[in-house]
Amino acid sequence: MTPLVRRRVPEAFDRGASAYDRLVGANPGYHADLRRSARAFGFGDRPVRLLDLGCGTGASTAALLAAAPNARVVGVDASAGMLARARAKRWPDGVEFVHARAEELAGAGVTGPFDGVFAAYLIRNLPDPDAVLASLWSLLRPGGRLIVHDYSVRDHPLARLVWHAVCWSVIIPAGRLTTGDAGLYRYLWRSALDFDRPPEFAERLRRAGFTDVHAATMTGWQRGIVHAFGGRRPDPAS
Repeated sequence: MTPLVRRRVPEAFDRGASAYDRLVGANPGYHADLRRSARAFGFGDRPVRLLDLGCGTGASTAALLAAAPNARVVGVDASAGMLARARAKRWPDGVEFVHARAEELAGAGVTGPFDGVFAAYLIRNLPDPDAVLASLWSLLRPGGRLIVHDYSVRDHPLARLVWHAVCWSVIIPAGRLTTGDAGLYRYLWRSALDFDRPPEFAERLRRAGFTDVHAATMTGWQRGIVHAFGGRRPDPAS
């Protein structure tokens, strides 16, 4: 079977959209970890404008609203199937969804400035992450923050073993059972193994112009597997 390539990932998510919420809902800590990363923005009740890039079916959007209930959120995803699931849910005023690839935000009418950008489980799937990170820097207001929530297991042998075990005993079989095709889930398994080590991704953020770069891992079984990376667009006035 031909391996899934990055440019075809949105189409694979179209096919898997109907089962996606069930699969992630069975992952202990999935939604709690998204909320934890969203709280790291520290916006509280402020009326901020946020970009949720790679919003999928809206799990990350819900996490942002739990952390910043007065936020206006623009959710963007390249998968029409995933977005259809997101749009079918109930959202407060101020939430909108846009169908676009991360590389084509301007053409889809997504413009800044944003107070914060959240990218969950996205960056490792992009053909050119450096170009996208540079564009996100330009979409942030001075002082605005980026948080990337994603897998990175190359630094920790135990984390890699856990990731292998969970993927091949749970995620890949469940994906095959619920969608009839395990190709997307084999790709997601491999993409986490191939993604930057945390120090490498932190340096990638610095090259894109972000400062105050930091990283933290999640708790529970995803310790050393899922990380939140943060960075800030410098504010010359501060």
